[in-house]
Amino acid sequence: MAVVQEPEIPAPSVTAADAAEPLVSPVNSHNEWDPLEEIIVGRLDGATVPSDHPVVACNIPPWAARLQGLAAGFRYPRLLVEQAQQELDQFVTLLQALGVTVRRPDAVDHRKRFKTPDWSSRGFCNTCPRDSMLVIGDEIIETPMAWPCRYFETHSYRTVLKDYFRRGARWTSAPKPQLTDELFEDDFRIPEPGEPMRYILTEFEPVFDAADFVRAGRDLFVTRSNVTNRMGIEWLRRHLGPGYRIHEIESRCRTPMHIDTTFIPLCPGKVLVNPEYIDVDRLPDVLKSWDILIAPEPNPINDRLLKITSMCGKWLNMNVLVIDGKRVIAERHHTDTLRALEKWGFEPIPCDLLHYAPFGGSFHCATLDVRRRGTLESYFD
Repeated sequence: MAVVQEPEIPAPSVTAADAAEPLVSPVNSHNEWDPLEEIIVGRLDGATVPSDHPVVACNIPPWAARLQGLAAGFRYPRLLVEQAQQELDQFVTLLQALGVTVRRPDAVDHRKRFKTPDWSSRGFCNTCPRDSMLVIGDEIIETPMAWPCRYFETHSYRTVLKDYFRRGARWTSAPKPQLTDELFEDDFRIPEPGEPMRYILTEFEPVFDAADFVRAGRDLFVTRSNVTNRMGIEWLRRHLGPGYRIHEIESRCRTPMHIDTTFIPLCPGKVLVNPEYIDVDRLPDVLKSWDILIAPEPNPINDRLLKITSMCGKWLNMNVLVIDGKRVIAERHHTDTLRALEKWGFEPIPCDLLHYAPFGGSFHCATLDVRRRGTLESYFD
């Protein structure tokens, strides 16, 4: 019997790409305290007074809102920018001296007008990457922010984001909101003390700022605010899935916006809270085993121009950046906070960033920690 020999099938060739090592994401950050290796720091170039809109004005006093409306769309005064820039440069130098890799967004002209089918606006600035992007493990999530002037803010970070993606990071964008009138309460007014809490946002669509969340491994904490609605919190809960838990922190602030002057985890078992905004007896049950550190009253700021132009409340003394669970960068002006951190067993590193307040915050706001040396853990029972 003749034997029919099957044709030989050539073995698949091995290309250089096949032989390459698997990609290791440069993005890896699970909490607010693991040793910091890489960070994005905001930029002041092109900063523009935010365009007039009720969601922008609702968190500031009426007289300040009128002033902001008159200046909307104009460049920030050079005096404000120069003072803040000097402090920001020193902060970046400090981070690099501590061995942290610093990445920056592209410079952008925020005065350029842009539009959607429903509205048009000028921009704001890219001083606070903490607002527009949320890092969960190896994933960066672009957030659906409620301020129209911040609609395209993450475009200034695209050079960095594309680099991270090519090197193995996951990159997600939450659904872009429409930001039409249906999202905003047309008769909104700030609730008086004793009145039920209310917010300018409806539940028309999901919106949230990343700065309304802080991370503690498999547990995240969030405040509902005038830039984060329940639908936004639920979107993130479903997106992250059952491997994470999101706990809502009840704030007594009448004009809530961002959690990082209200509630900041500093290391496993210790969280810094704002005594004006937080009732410690109403904190989530998972925190019962943690030490609740009560932030001292901020030291007074006598700079009259800073009082008028600051976009933030007085509690920026809480807006610290943890380097490694022990060392904490904090504002040099707030000496009572520096002493309190020492008393609680931390090593405060004083730095100046007081003049960044007109652009949206301080050390935590001005940064986005991209890589911290650590793994995903659960810090609660």
